[in-house]
Amino acid sequence: MAVRNRRKRKKNNRFKVMMRISILLIIASATFLCLTKLPNYVQRVIAGSMVEEAQGVEENNGSNEVNNQELDTSEDNKATGVDNNPKGSENKKDNEAVQHDEKILVENTNDILVVVNKKRHVASDYKPEDLVVPNVKFSFSGEHEKKYMRQEAATSLEKLFEQAKEEEIHLFAVSGYRSYSTQERVFNGFVNQYGEEKANKFSARPGESEHHTGLAMDVSSQSAEFRLLESFGDMPEGKWLKENAHKFGFIIRYLKEKTDITGYTYEPWHIRYVGKAVAEEIYNAGITLEEYLGLE
Repeated sequence: MAVRNRRKRKKNNRFKVMMRISILLIIASATFLCLTKLPNYVQRVIAGSMVEEAQGVEENNGSNEVNNQELDTSEDNKATGVDNNPKGSENKKDNEAVQHDEKILVENTNDILVVVNKKRHVASDYKPEDLVVPNVKFSFSGEHEKKYMRQEAATSLEKLFEQAKEEEIHLFAVSGYRSYSTQERVFNGFVNQYGEEKANKFSARPGESEHHTGLAMDVSSQSAEFRLLESFGDMPEGKWLKENAHKFGFIIRYLKEKTDITGYTYEPWHIRYVGKAVAEEIYNAGITLEEYLGLE
């Protein structure tokens, strides 16, 4: 009887040991996932979310309610009240602004040539009235504010993506419109991680982001894993975007050799709608929007 009890106790002890080992293995596996997979996921969410993104994102990622007519300079702009050839016009200097302290509050926010940067900001409650979701592929699914753009920009983005597809270049929208509160959350997240000075080299303070205007879109590709990478500029999709965006009214907003003017690091994925005529002039001259408008 004593022998039987000892065997039973040994068996129970072995069972307990095996259970403890199993629990430890589960904990170790979970820890491994947290240290490897989770950071990548979080990085994607920031990138796109932010970006909002999800770099797998989102971003812009989405699609529908935009008509397919091509919007361009001259006649179309006259009909909409937008002047894409501002030379000699008041729009050229973006004069509708109110200066407070050393920064300027931009008031002509409906102008497609509006300039928003570290010196020129929009009101915290500003939201474009003509936001729609362009009918393009996004790097993420579901409803999200970053899928939206102003209608004229969205229509042109559709044309750009259609042409890219015809040339076997597959682009994905990652992040478009971003509200003041969203940008505030994104920027503060980077500040907590990198400090304000470093964060402001690649992320805008709330009110100072072009995404707030609804005229910008971050673009990526499957080869870039739907992330917003500087190396995107060296990939086939990034090269195509740089060489063709102006044909549809977009410019690469933050050029590598113009960081001292734009105030931000090189972003080959960030395109900004300015209309075809202006985009072609900026592209051919190799300058920034600030330089074109004489606001440098």
